[in-house]
Amino acid sequence: MNPKAERAADGVFRVAMLGNPNTGKTTLFNRLSGLRAKTSNFPGTTQDARVAVLESGATTIELIDLPGVYSLELETSESRVCREVLDGKLALKGERAGDPDAVLVVVDGSKLARNLTIVGESLRRRLPTLVVVNMIDLARREGIEIDAEILSEKLGAAVLLVSARSGEGCDKIVSMLAISRIPNQTPPGTVEGIERWADDVYAACARPAPTHLDEGDHAGEGPSEASRRVADTTDRIDAMLIHPVAGPVILAVVMAGLFWVIFSAAKWPMDAISAAFDAAKAWIEGVLPAGILTDMLANGVVAGVGTTLVFLPQICLLFFLMSLLEDTGYLARAAIMMDRLLRPFGLPGHSFVPLLGSHACALPGIMATRAIPDFRDRLATILVAPFMSCSARLPVYVLLVSILFHDQPALGAVAFVGCYALGIVAGLGSAMIARRTILPGKSRPMILELPTYKRPSLRTAFLLTLDRAGIFVKSAGTTILAICIVLWWLGSYPRSGPSPDGDLLRAQAPLQASAEGARDFDERAARADAMYAKERSMVGMMGRAVEPVFRPLGYDWQLSVGVLSSFAAREVFVNTMAIVTTGNEDGEDEGVLERVREARRGDGTPIFSRATCWSLLVYYVLAMQCLPTLAVTARESRGVKWAFVQLGWMSGVAYVAALVTYQMLA
Repeated sequence: MNPKAERAADGVFRVAMLGNPNTGKTTLFNRLSGLRAKTSNFPGTTQDARVAVLESGATTIELIDLPGVYSLELETSESRVCREVLDGKLALKGERAGDPDAVLVVVDGSKLARNLTIVGESLRRRLPTLVVVNMIDLARREGIEIDAEILSEKLGAAVLLVSARSGEGCDKIVSMLAISRIPNQTPPGTVEGIERWADDVYAACARPAPTHLDEGDHAGEGPSEASRRVADTTDRIDAMLIHPVAGPVILAVVMAGLFWVIFSAAKWPMDAISAAFDAAKAWIEGVLPAGILTDMLANGVVAGVGTTLVFLPQICLLFFLMSLLEDTGYLARAAIMMDRLLRPFGLPGHSFVPLLGSHACALPGIMATRAIPDFRDRLATILVAPFMSCSARLPVYVLLVSILFHDQPALGAVAFVGCYALGIVAGLGSAMIARRTILPGKSRPMILELPTYKRPSLRTAFLLTLDRAGIFVKSAGTTILAICIVLWWLGSYPRSGPSPDGDLLRAQAPLQASAEGARDFDERAARADAMYAKERSMVGMMGRAVEPVFRPLGYDWQLSVGVLSSFAAREVFVNTMAIVTTGNEDGEDEGVLERVREARRGDGTPIFSRATCWSLLVYYVLAMQCLPTLAVTARESRGVKWAFVQLGWMSGVAYVAALVTYQMLA
């Protein structure tokens, strides 16, 4: 029994959703699926697809949202995936291949003439087809009326006029999919032939729309006059937003506002998540008896997962706000403008959004490179994305900048800006070197159809954020969890028992005149025991083993332990240093930070000298200190070798830059 017959026997009707970018396909998919969609991937590719299960009587419709493409015949990964799915050669992970039962082609009613090309390419596959003309309300405002009956006759397939934003006509889609039929006409097979065919079809079905003064139209206008009026308004806005001088200023203001919202609005949910994991850790320690299992669950599992998920609000806000900006049509203009800046470095304007997203977290930033058509451009962007200062670096920046500029907030703010600027410069410079060596060739010229300006959809932004957040939690959380358990084990064994200094302090505690003084001695004894245990653990042994490598950078064994432990996740550095230098893992406590600042080596010299702090700051801006990012790089670049290239290059650049910094200031 073939896959299609097996699906039919189970009452499953598979539909492939196809269309150009910027046709409202995602908005329509979200309206049809609601919260019932999941994200899957096509094996052997970097392309994901969202899948929704819809019910139509006794039939279950499996709706697959394919990547947006301008043509099925282009030599891009997105077009190749669409072709192979329609030809029955490719299926989602866990599914059997086999051509779909029907195709749902989404077109933009206000740009129908151009969108009909992909309709013709799809009709040539001779699959049951439903053509959905979306944004019909926008088309009417531009003076265009689409005759669905004539369009259906010319295409030989069912046609439905809808507005995914308002919901007009969307309730009929599922029922029409279930009865869709094979088209009775086949468009020409040549490029020139299908373009002439598309023009003829459009001329036959489009006519001037009835005008309504309350909708802002002008009486007597036809398609050309109304469209020209809309185009003139768009051109006036574009003249300002893409202006060589005003454009970058507006972009800087928009991005500054975006990041201000991300870092300020996310504070409360981040604090709540942190408090929840602290409470969970305390609950585990209070309920379970002291021992290996309790220690692993509290300090390995809960603390490890909490370290990652605490940044989830910032990532969700970034995706939500970026979705709104994209829906308005502004991000496409920003990409066109950034194309002029990025092209000398071997990157296209398409790289702008992934690099911008990497400032929240490199994982979604790297995943966003799937929108870059050329593989070399995409790979170059993937390799340099981790240079952008992400949220996980912030705790490290806060610690080091607070040590360098204690009671000097203005200079501290300048240092923070400098960290972000250094990462951007290093990323662009690395991209330029890569495109002249291991990834030779010029960037593909950026061809992008600018969407019309429109009011953003909160529903679409919410559903997209929910979907991307789920991917982040699944991809990063599981990896971080495994890494943190390993690090906990390395930092906890072998057990060393009480330290000599701790025993001495505990012996002196009963001799103190006050209960407060005795408690102080007990706390100092606990810190001494923690430092003693960390030094003699496997992590401590590793720190002493690699200390000669990091000594030219100004790092002793304690800082070497911090660097090694934070390889799993950069933010671990702060807690590691708090444990190693003070015996307290609460790296956010003001008293602990003060003791970290004043921490001394065995010879009495400060651990965090001025030269060492600058060296560490430069190192953490540039170094690849994130295993989940390497894992995502390997997946998205189609090979582990590129993850090793990324690791080697970033580590080398960070080491040399930190070495020069320390030697100049020491």
